[in-house]
Amino acid sequence: MLRIHCEGTPYEIGYQHGSKASKLVRGSLDFYASMFHETAKLTWSQVQSTALEFLSYIQANCPDFLEEMRGIADGAGNGTALSDIIALNVRTEIAFGLFNDGCTMMAWHTTAASGSKKAFIAQNWDWRAGQAGNLVALTIKSPGKPVLHTLTEAGLLAKIGLNSNGVGVTLNAIRALGLSRNHLPTHLCLRTALESSSVKDFRATLNRLGGCAAACTIGVADPEEAVSLECSAYDVVALQTEALKSSPASSFVAHSNHYVVPHAQNVEERPYLDDSRPRLARIHGLCEGLAWGREEPSVSGLKVVFSDEKGKPFAINRGGDKEGDVVRNSENSVTLFNIIMDLMAKRAYVKVGRPTEGGEEFELGFE
Repeated sequence: MLRIHCEGTPYEIGYQHGSKASKLVRGSLDFYASMFHETAKLTWSQVQSTALEFLSYIQANCPDFLEEMRGIADGAGNGTALSDIIALNVRTEIAFGLFNDGCTMMAWHTTAASGSKKAFIAQNWDWRAGQAGNLVALTIKSPGKPVLHTLTEAGLLAKIGLNSNGVGVTLNAIRALGLSRNHLPTHLCLRTALESSSVKDFRATLNRLGGCAAACTIGVADPEEAVSLECSAYDVVALQTEALKSSPASSFVAHSNHYVVPHAQNVEERPYLDDSRPRLARIHGLCEGLAWGREEPSVSGLKVVFSDEKGKPFAINRGGDKEGDVVRNSENSVTLFNIIMDLMAKRAYVKVGRPTEGGEEFELGFE
């Protein structure tokens, strides 16, 4: 996975991103042009027009993000327009509810009898294999803000990651109708979380900005607390942590790809992935089992959880068929990376590709 360090003003950060990942940004644009045409029958010019409907909101509420996107477009070159980069960053909103990803996440805090604290948030990010080659690991350092590491798609400001305050964020897709051009687009919500000092800080900012523009679930945790925020175009409802039965001192939350708590009457969730509920039950069960006989989670233990293949190819570790081959066609998703974030140590452990396959592994942390 390409790793890029970006530093400076918002425009400079964007320009470094765009210039160092120019081919991958073009790859993201080509990938989504094809996908939007396939799933939503949209031409790229229609995608750009829809994206520009968010321009006034972004300009008014997060102008730094707009300048960073402008920098990405200029840095990528080859005729890349600002509207192209805005389209990538509002791709969830443009094709809301049409994606076939199947991500599974969890957050787990506990205090051992010795008094030591553990805090983790982790996820397998599942998406179409055709986008695997366009992923990047960005490190972003800007004045007055936390340093952040994010694993994302080239051209997007952020996705899943960790900041120097120990705030970690994850994303799960939800299929529900509704789109608001006066709320914060999903991937800008994720970047906002990664620029926050705490869970409380992010929730206050999200509330001030009106919520999220389309359906998704954002998991956010810091060393003290965690929450899973089920978002729609109309509301944000928190799924709070609860104690694991096998570890009364713990606080735990997990999510997959369906709403777990009630939402406003005008939120209409559509049938999505049949495996979403089994995956959620499975990760609860695996973590309950991991907790028996011990008081705290561990990186090694969570690697086992996220390697689980029960129900494959639609497992937590997504993409293997009964013969162990990976689903690689354009219509199915596969685990493209696993990330386990130790919030107390402020370190992230990344495995590129399916956890049970060979592939690149690296750590991200802060000096």
